[in-house]
Order: sequence, then structure tokens, then C-alpha cells
Amino acid sequence: MTPRITRRAALAGLAAPFVFRSFAHAAPSETLMHVSVGAGGMARADINSLTAGKNLKLVAVADVDSSKVGDLTTKFPDLKVYTDWREMFDKEKFDSVNVSTPDHMHACPTMRAIKAGKHVYTQKPLTQTLHECRQLQLAAKEAKIVSQMGIQIHSHEVHKSVVQMIHDGAVGKVKAVHSWSGKDWGDSKPKPDKQDTPPKELNWDLWLGVAADRPFIKGYYHPGEWRKRLDFGTGTFGDMGCHILDPVFGALGVGNPNKVESVGDAPNAYNWGLNCQVEFIFPGTKHTTDNVSLTWYNGNKRPPAEVVQLIGEQKLSDQGSIYIGTDAVLYSPYIGPPVVLKDGKVESYKKPELKTDDHYLQWVEAVRGNGKASAPFSYAGPLTEMVLLGCLATRFPNTPLKWDETKMQFTNEPKANAFVKRTPRKGWEEKGI
Repeated sequence: MTPRITRRAALAGLAAPFVFRSFAHAAPSETLMHVSVGAGGMARADINSLTAGKNLKLVAVADVDSSKVGDLTTKFPDLKVYTDWREMFDKEKFDSVNVSTPDHMHACPTMRAIKAGKHVYTQKPLTQTLHECRQLQLAAKEAKIVSQMGIQIHSHEVHKSVVQMIHDGAVGKVKAVHSWSGKDWGDSKPKPDKQDTPPKELNWDLWLGVAADRPFIKGYYHPGEWRKRLDFGTGTFGDMGCHILDPVFGALGVGNPNKVESVGDAPNAYNWGLNCQVEFIFPGTKHTTDNVSLTWYNGNKRPPAEVVQLIGEQKLSDQGSIYIGTDAVLYSPYIGPPVVLKDGKVESYKKPELKTDDHYLQWVEAVRGNGKASAPFSYAGPLTEMVLLGCLATRFPNTPLKWDETKMQFTNEPKANAFVKRTPRKGWEEKGI
């Protein structure tokens, strides 16, 4: 029988020691009883993909906006619908959950699920803060649940080919990587000086969750625009960095950077910057030179001309990466076939014969005891930490930041440490992480 999460357990503070129950994976013959935190947008895509197989049954959803439930109750006639995910956790018996909310509310339900021994599929970025990210990694490891972050490219043949080609030495040792996204999830304008009445179908208090209280502004936060806002999203870097830098992270095998520095737009008081450029310097690995740099660009920022000319006549895609090695260059459009070049000319290179896996059903089967998830929090957590370090660096332009990953603090810029951990609003202190 699936254990029930009580209201008391759901509200237990994370400052208290973790108490986990031990849960075996569901037997391969069993159907997983599954719930979703979120019903519309990315949550709907996650639901459709997770229920595409025969071994998972959606039993309940919770969404703060009832208009997002749509036709789910027609597609799943026995579906229970909630506004508050905590009530759903209290009342429903389930084995697994997907958390598909705005970034600021990824950590809270994910942690509650882990502490109750539930298997979790959480959308990227794993969390909005570095502290939350580290806590979820530790909790998932101790609870021995099956976790997966929603970075579908990780299971795509393009991702796997790039990683394998770098590991096979297709470009020699990697010296530098340049990665970019043309998206502009930021805003240079001030917050509108107004307030509106939330639509009747939206529970604004629950939507805010751990974030500080503020008036509803029509079209400014919900739906969709929250990615631009400092308190709710992570900008373009957090949105696309977890996708585009996933193969970079996996291919290079890098860890804690020696330095991270932003030289692009800084956020204003409310919004992430539009045109960002952030450089990381990492210690070398077996796939790189002694030191390796990674430079991220978004908005209208792109790699410099001397880097772009290395791919010759190849058209620079709106999103992608260029890996500069000691012997050659690997150009990896997002998502497109990787190309090896030397002196601007395409080299003949036999790419690995790899197949795309279903990222969702891979996790479902891992929960059932068949195989492993490929982006568990033990992998996705450090990847997310790298991305979040870049997001945070944009708050301190032209300041080389040094990060102590053990102490979870910046050693040369005390002001930056204020953004490592969130302070939940009054009434949500015990629900935050």
C-alpha cells in the first residue's frame, strides 16, 4: 500500500532532521499510481508523455488555476482534481509525481514527495536556488527514490552523440566551449505601477507559494511571463541552459568552476536581463586541457567572429554549442546533427550509432525496477547548480565570482551569498527549503 502523506508531514520544516521511510521499487507487473503538480502548459505535456505507456495511471492533478485542467477529466474520467497540491498529497494514494510548476515552486512539492518516499519527475531547472538544489540531491540520495529532471534532450540521440564524440576524442582535448540561446526571457522595463483583481479561477496566494506577497498584475506573471521575473523564474539561462549545457556538462565532466563572471546585461529590480554573457573557467578533466572555459550567451549575444568562423560555411543556429578542441572543432546545433570541422572544412567522421530514448517512459520503467533513469538528481543537481551559478553571476556584472561548493558560499563577494538561499514569505516558512 502506498503510504499517505499527512498534513502534519507536509508542513514539517526542513530544518528538522530528515526522516525517510524505505520503499522498494514497484514490481514490474504493477501499474504506478501517479499524480501531477500542475495541469496546463508544460504540466500537460508531461502528463501526456507519462501516460503514453500502459504502466502509469494518472489518478489526480493539482493546479492553482482551474482553467488549466481543461479536458483532462474527459481523457481521464476517474481523475481527482485539486487546487492545493498539499491536499492532494494528503488524500491520494500514489507512487510517483511530476512537478511541473513555475521555477520558484519546484523544490517544495518535490521535497515533500521525496520525504514521503515518492518517486519524482521534476521539470528543469530542478530548483530556483542553489540551496534548494543541494537539498534535493541529498534528500533523493538518502530516500533512495527514483528521480528524473525534465531535460528531454538528455535522452535524444543528438545529446548522446555529442557526449560520445567528445569522449572518443573527435576534437582532441576540449579547450573551450561557446553555447548560446536566442531566447530573451528577461525584461528591461520596470514593473507596472498597478494592481488587478486575479481571475476567479486563479488562487493567487497558492500561485505565489514561497514567494513574497504582492498584488496580481494581469499579464505580468501568469501565465507564462513569470520566467522573466526574478522571484519566479530563472530567465533564459535557467530555462534553456539546462537543455543546451546538458551535453556540454556530460561531455566535459566538469564540476565546480574556478571562476564565473558575467559581462552582459544585469537584472533590474524585478526582471532578469535580456542579453547575457557569462564565462566559466573549470579545472581540467580527462576530456579537456588543463583549464577549460565555457561561455554562455543569450538574447542578442553570440560568440565572437573568430569563434563563428571556425564552423566555416555552416549556418549558425539560433541555439547550440561550439566545442573547440586541440585537434578540431565540433559544432552542435540545438537540436541538429553534430558536425566535426577542421580549418573550417567538414571532416569525415563516423558518428556513433545511438538511438533516442523516451525520457519519460525511461523514468517510469526505472521506477518499476527496469533499468535506470538517465538524469537523476545526482546528475541533474550538479548540472542545475552550474546553470544557477551563471544566473546568479548576472546580478554582479564584471565581478569574477569564486564559489566554494562545500560551504555553499562565494568567498570573494559576500553580497552574492544573499541569493544562495530563499527567505520564504510569512506563513510559508515551514513549507520552504
